[in-house]
Amino acid sequence: MEKINKDAYWLAFASIEEIGASFIRKVYEHFGCIKSAWCAGPDNLYRIEDITKKQMDVFLRARAGVNPEECLEFIKNRGIKYINFDDESYPALLKEIHNPPMTLFYKGDFSRCNLERTLAVVGSRRASEGAKNTLSKIISEFAGTDVCIVSGLAAGIDTCAHKSAIENGLSTIAVIGSGFDFVYPKANAALFKEIEEHAGVVISEFWPTEEPLPWRFPMRNRIVSGLSKGTLVAEAALKSGALITANLCLEQNRELMCLPGLVSNPNTAGVYKLLKNGATLVTEAKDILDALDWKIDVKIAPKSASAVDTSGMSEQEAAVFSAISIEDSSADALEASLGIEMADLMVILTTLELENKIRQTNGGKYTVL
Repeated sequence: MEKINKDAYWLAFASIEEIGASFIRKVYEHFGCIKSAWCAGPDNLYRIEDITKKQMDVFLRARAGVNPEECLEFIKNRGIKYINFDDESYPALLKEIHNPPMTLFYKGDFSRCNLERTLAVVGSRRASEGAKNTLSKIISEFAGTDVCIVSGLAAGIDTCAHKSAIENGLSTIAVIGSGFDFVYPKANAALFKEIEEHAGVVISEFWPTEEPLPWRFPMRNRIVSGLSKGTLVAEAALKSGALITANLCLEQNRELMCLPGLVSNPNTAGVYKLLKNGATLVTEAKDILDALDWKIDVKIAPKSASAVDTSGMSEQEAAVFSAISIEDSSADALEASLGIEMADLMVILTTLELENKIRQTNGGKYTVL
């Protein structure tokens, strides 16, 4: 009889959605061999501690319908690569967390990524332009280094983090909340491909046919933080996936950092809660280097005089002027990012125009003079 590749047994376990990584690890560690774990008889399996009879019943019923060799062929035919928990190439940082995935499916090339210099970036899917601009600036300061940006390929901050990494020649890891049969959100299909082919790696612990259901994203979050030396939160509401990741970061004994934002923005409530509880405040890349004790040089772009000279302005005028200094913006974009009522905003914009500090372009955006 032909010997079956041990990978086939790892993949057979991974194909059974109902059992989870914790179950697989307990069975694997009990037998010390993945083949023995898969092939064990019911009597031996029911003796394993910390696994209920109900959980084992579920596994035994599912196992009866799974052929390990077919699982291996299925994954190879789809061009999906994988790393198993007992492989030497399994990420060391991820192995340290409480409930690491037993099999990582991936597309791309891990050799592009320095797994000792990983920074997770998480935040709101409805991120303000101000937060995205600040995040892009900070990531740009890492250009020319081997820092690797880890995020979840979601809309908003995740997308900004991945794109900023690529624009500045950094590697990036995208951890998705579904199997590889799905790209979510669909708008990020091109970004997915860019990461896969040129910029880093896309990772999933889910069997390729598993859909992007809501409960899978919190599971994904433990991998985002688990792969990373530290996590940077850029906007997070009090009840959000970003805050879940932040708490996972603390549970994993990793460094937690936050970008400040406007207090009036509901998406900063979670950030300020984390800052009050001791998270590191970040306004430039050097703050991240200091927090993680990374000894690398970064380039800090000098601020222009117009970007910082808000003397004589009210608080709201300064906020509007600073936002336009970072990036030309329309009134609608400023209202969304700053949370200022449109009527008040138009008064501020008119005042700044009359003072020859800004002007409106033909495209309807405001720019600093």
